[in-house]
Amino acid sequence: MRILVIEDEPGIARFLKQGLEEEAYAVEVADNGIEGLALALEQAYDLLLVDWMLSGLSGLEVCRQLRAAQNHTPLLFLTAKDTVQDTVAGLQAGANDYIKKPFHFEELLERIRVQLRPAAGPPERFTVGPIALDVATHQVFRHDEEIPLTQKEFALLEYLLRHKGNVCRRQSIIENVWDIHFEYNTGVIDVYMNALRKKLRLSKDEDYLQTIRGIGYVARD
Repeated sequence: MRILVIEDEPGIARFLKQGLEEEAYAVEVADNGIEGLALALEQAYDLLLVDWMLSGLSGLEVCRQLRAAQNHTPLLFLTAKDTVQDTVAGLQAGANDYIKKPFHFEELLERIRVQLRPAAGPPERFTVGPIALDVATHQVFRHDEEIPLTQKEFALLEYLLRHKGNVCRRQSIIENVWDIHFEYNTGVIDVYMNALRKKLRLSKDEDYLQTIRGIGYVARD
């Protein structure tokens, strides 16, 4: 899940980036409203955390312009304002929620989870062969045995299973799993794929995570 933090207070921005990355989110930071609006319009994010009082362009105006551009990415305001009028103004501008500063990080995490939770239906669960991945509980099973994975291994497997049957190109994997958007040695993917196959105990006869030479990987039953 990719989150854009638009916050012009360096200390708060660093705190949010570090904390959210420890929770396995990919985080990008913009330190003013103009840059933040441009990034939100140009790139795909799963959620936006926007400070109300920003330099260049206020958080309220960022929200208004995004909604006017038909960008409906969930948006949470970070605000020190506490009047009903301010709250109503933010929600009318198109914000999904807000949290008042200072806030407890656990409360922020829960508000983020609420916005990222599927609107309806059971928790997302993906399978390939005997492997099952549960997004809600962050667990992976081979048959009924739980297989412990690192956060990055889990994210890589989830990406492949979300696109099961479709070839995931190396550049797409590095951008979506590692959140790297510049020229980078994609050999790190091979290292993680080898570790993933070992942990899942996939034999040569169980080629559920296939290598497409020179292109990328694909999950197939």
